[in-house]
Amino acid sequence: MSVYREELLLRSKDVDLHRRLRTSRLFELLQEASICHTEQLGMGREKTLDKGILWVVGLQRAEITRMPVYDEQIVLKSWPGETMHFFFPRYYQVETAAGEVLVRASAMWMLVDSETRKLVNPESYGVVIDGVRIGEEIRMPSAPPRMETTESRPFRVPYSYVDLNGHMNNTRYFDLAEDCIPASLEGRELRLIQTEYVSEARCGAELTVRWGCRDGAYFLLGEAEKPVFRMRLEYEG
Repeated sequence: MSVYREELLLRSKDVDLHRRLRTSRLFELLQEASICHTEQLGMGREKTLDKGILWVVGLQRAEITRMPVYDEQIVLKSWPGETMHFFFPRYYQVETAAGEVLVRASAMWMLVDSETRKLVNPESYGVVIDGVRIGEEIRMPSAPPRMETTESRPFRVPYSYVDLNGHMNNTRYFDLAEDCIPASLEGRELRLIQTEYVSEARCGAELTVRWGCRDGAYFLLGEAEKPVFRMRLEYEG
């Protein structure tokens, strides 16, 4: 099965106060699709989690034409790119029921040892995923360009943000970002997302989150003893 496909009806739990799909929920859906498809391809937990290795995401990119809205039927698609030694590219599309593409995304996944937290060679564990190309891929994600930061706030990772990998889940960084900046509350429409996860944040970790804005784009940086994440969010208008 080269392309994963799932139909979804957006419920109240999926959307924000503007009745648009929440940014964090969008990335939860992409994450869940990645897991489901990997399992369908025969590379489920018996190859990874049960052997002490974890899937983690390092980079993400999303290009948004329109966020789907409450009570809208959508189709989520995902497929793997060609493996690059230690790295597993993956692509995504969110479409309307009629086939209009609303969101295109890409991510770079990798495997780490649950004890040492270091990258592992997937071939050593028999993790092999054949990539496909359907001609609708966006470019692979890269580190977001730096911008000057003018604001900051402290943040302590709560228990509820931590996933089975033992660190703050990648999707919760979007909740953190949107709690810091005013654009989402104001109802401005998100058009581009770039994220880089530099290091993990465990439960109780204390971060300093810094951010700044220029020409409708926000840059956010989270640091503890070392950088944890970097993010760029571009809004319309």
